[in-house]
Amino acid sequence: MTDVELEDAPDEALLARIAAGETVSLSVLFRRRQQNVYRFALHLTGSPPLADDVTQDVFVTVIREAARFEPGRATVSAWLCGIARNFVRRRLARDRATASLDVEPVDGSLAVTSVDPLDDLTSAEAIESLRRAVLSLPLRYREVVVLCDLQETSYGDAAAALGCPIGTVRSRLNRGRALLAAKMIERQKQDAGEAAARQGMTRCLA
Repeated sequence: MTDVELEDAPDEALLARIAAGETVSLSVLFRRRQQNVYRFALHLTGSPPLADDVTQDVFVTVIREAARFEPGRATVSAWLCGIARNFVRRRLARDRATASLDVEPVDGSLAVTSVDPLDDLTSAEAIESLRRAVLSLPLRYREVVVLCDLQETSYGDAAAALGCPIGTVRSRLNRGRALLAAKMIERQKQDAGEAAARQGMTRCLA
């Protein structure tokens, strides 16, 4: 293939050529999918250096494991995110103080909801609040919220990336959204309280 043909080649064709030892196809796939993998890892970890490390690890793995990709089972993007997810879990497991993997807050009043917390993002402050709230989710919910809501991955591809049935993706997404909405509401209350306190202090000093 010419360079132009490689740039236009589907991901699956690039992986087949990588499996055959062609480094140029690896470079093309890296340029095409590196940002997607990096964003996924960054949303899960909140750490740019760690996301960089995971991204590099993913494409090193691609060199060795390209032949194991099964066309038709998942997209290449989902396959790469699945590899990234495994590296993230290993890295976070080394330092559990970085993030809680499976501890879910107990709240009997928290109901499963179909409300999408991303619908109300109207400012940089709201986006930052969402980022912090996503990072505070237990990892099994964080993964599916990042894939399906932040990266707009299909349920089928999310299931392939996470190695679970589509029904599990749906249930985790519903639960993750409910947790996320509750965290966003709590954050809004805290921000409102802090704003009121500042206004009161300003009046006292006036």
